Amino acid sequence: MGELWPVPDVLAYLSGRWRTERTVRDLANGAEGRFEGITAFDALAEGGLLSRESGAFTWQGVTRPAERTLRYAPGSAPGTADVRFADGRPFHGLDLASGRHVADHPCAADLYRGEFTVQGPGRWRTVWRVGGPAKDLLLTTDYLRETPDARPTAEASPRSADSSGPPGP
Repeated sequence: MGELWPVPDVLAYLSGRWRTERTVRDLANGAEGRFEGITAFDALAEGGLLSRESGAFTWQGVTRPAERTLRYAPGSAPGTADVRFADGRPFHGLDLASGRHVADHPCAADLYRGEFTVQGPGRWRTVWRVGGPAKDLLLTTDYLRETPDARPTAEASPRSADSSGPPGP
């Protein structure tokens, strides 16, 4: 993957529109799917961001419209976020100060474990491993900023002098 890019302020970094590509692998039966679309992170009046993902999901040869909405509220520590589902239920925290974050989310008897890595000022990735009695999935999503030149690089800069941070996936 290369070097991680520390992000001092998650909400400032995510703000804007991102081209979104996701692969979904069912590890139990080998089936694969693909989502392609856009994720827009728009400011909320009360603070934070509303994330709206929309596009097309192809599974077993059938393509359907797909969308998801999440809320990113300011977290308890400066520069972090508290990610919630559209209905307000908690999802996970997010702290990208090191350029990498791991989060767990229990869902019924299944466990979602996500790894977030920032690869530059206009590129980041999530990898969710979902395991349990109901699901055995690997979801890998790449986000590419639609207008990379519109975002100042001061929001995320490469690790320079200290390259001893955690390695990426």
